[in-house]
Amino acid sequence: MSRRRTPLRMTVRPMLVGAALLVGCAGDNSSVFADPHTPSDPVLGVAYDAITADDLLRHVQVLSADSLEGRAPTTIGEEKTVRYLESQFRAMGLSGGMPDGSFVQYVTMRAYTPHPEASFHIGSRQLPLAFPNDYVVVSRQGQPTVDVDAEMVFVGYGVEAPEYGWDDFKNVDLSGKVVLMLINDPAIPDPRDSTKLDSTMFRGNAMTYYGRWTYKIETAAARGAAAALIIHETGPAGYPFSVAINGWSRESFDIDTPEQRAARVIVEGWLRQGPAEELLSAAGLNFAALKAAARQKDFKPVPLGARARIRVRSESYPVQSRNVVAMLPGSDSLLRKEYLIYTAHWDHLGRDTSATGDQIFNGARDNASGVSQLLSIAKGFTALPNRPKRSVIFAALTGEEKGMLGARYFAAQPPVPLSDVLAGINLVRFNTWGRTKDLMVIGHGSTTLEDVLNDALAASGRGIVPDPEPEKGFFYRSSHVELARRGVPVLYTHHGLQFVDRDSAFGRQKRDEYTSRDFHQPSDEVRPDWDLAGAVADTRVMLDVGYRILMGSSWPTWKPGSEFKAQRDASLRARGSR
Repeated sequence: MSRRRTPLRMTVRPMLVGAALLVGCAGDNSSVFADPHTPSDPVLGVAYDAITADDLLRHVQVLSADSLEGRAPTTIGEEKTVRYLESQFRAMGLSGGMPDGSFVQYVTMRAYTPHPEASFHIGSRQLPLAFPNDYVVVSRQGQPTVDVDAEMVFVGYGVEAPEYGWDDFKNVDLSGKVVLMLINDPAIPDPRDSTKLDSTMFRGNAMTYYGRWTYKIETAAARGAAAALIIHETGPAGYPFSVAINGWSRESFDIDTPEQRAARVIVEGWLRQGPAEELLSAAGLNFAALKAAARQKDFKPVPLGARARIRVRSESYPVQSRNVVAMLPGSDSLLRKEYLIYTAHWDHLGRDTSATGDQIFNGARDNASGVSQLLSIAKGFTALPNRPKRSVIFAALTGEEKGMLGARYFAAQPPVPLSDVLAGINLVRFNTWGRTKDLMVIGHGSTTLEDVLNDALAASGRGIVPDPEPEKGFFYRSSHVELARRGVPVLYTHHGLQFVDRDSAFGRQKRDEYTSRDFHQPSDEVRPDWDLAGAVADTRVMLDVGYRILMGSSWPTWKPGSEFKAQRDASLRARGSR
């Protein structure tokens, strides 16, 4: 078991800002495809009219133009992107979203390139390790050289989840130790069918935040561990060790603050399964047996009788990037101090000067399109004759492609107290293939925001479809998760799967085509066959959901069983005592 009222169908001319939209339709070119969605509140009609295919396209064309060189942080692409976003927000009459009234939040980061040496020692026996084929590690402490020479402890999945009655640590002192842990969530067999996972534990085959490597590293640091190594298994990971090599052996970035450094172990990284099995065998242990034991609630950490010696020399230097933050203040003198946050990451992968042919990763769908939605929703709200009761924050975030760094900084240094934030809505990769009968919720079943979305969709006879691949953990791979970690309920959607006038396989086919052909490739560009009727409808729905939240009488909540519910409950109790 492993976990794995003007919208038209259009042809567009890429890279020409302001290009005409040529009208077509889904089938025989005999009629115009109108968006049937009716606002839940008649006052939203003017806001809906402000969200158009022309604007969505125009923003994407600007942000994915070659002149922005792929929008990598700290490049000329960032300068042009930030300038464009701020100018758009100002033109709408929005206020700067930062406490000092500015539109820019400076994100302090540090770049790291690791040069490690490592070996394991059991008695007089030494097990050498080859970097990067056997392991990859990094130290994010800002020091030129760090050394770890410490005892090793196997801690199972490295998870403490009170809502599941799960604790892999059992109060064992891990101070100064090197912890070895398994990838993903605990894979608990269904007691009624051993070929399946237990849906009542860690959501069965769906990944939870406890399965994210970031959670494991932070949990190890909180327990005083000196280093943390995650055993890579290709099956449960869903990708080969070469992906870890590409991501961890080269230059990477991290937030550069004392608080962030304190949340990290001295050394963190991945160990290939083969060397891990060799280590355990030398220690008189069996990998499969340890995995089986780690699936039980009564598992306790296992000292390995081995030491890890790791030295990491690092090339590092400080860098600074920017989040762009705007605000529409609420109209109610009391409720205006409560907030809804829309987020979209503006950054992409830049350019590869060593490549032949096209060197620029334009990132049209990822995520110029999400930023285009952010700007269009902001325009919709500013078109309303009366502002919503509560305030809206629009945050275009940096560094998502480098580990959601802009989102992490924004959540750690928020412009408003997060206990005053009702919810977050994240915007990523709009639909470019036409209207759908549904809208996909990533992380389905997590919050009451889905109920709000379902009501908004129902006005046009649409509905929600869950993510068909929950085991891949997409919910934990985008910027909104940094708000979620701090208890803020979040909504994250992708395009639907049931396209109007298309066969049932079309949606999945287009999704898979994009993933295999264009995702994180120079070919992610504006295309002449884009049909933005669906993008218009989905963007309007996201405004509708936000308006309902801003005007409603109750706050969205996490549903029972969510790993983030306890954090939210605690923050609301603290807020109530103010």
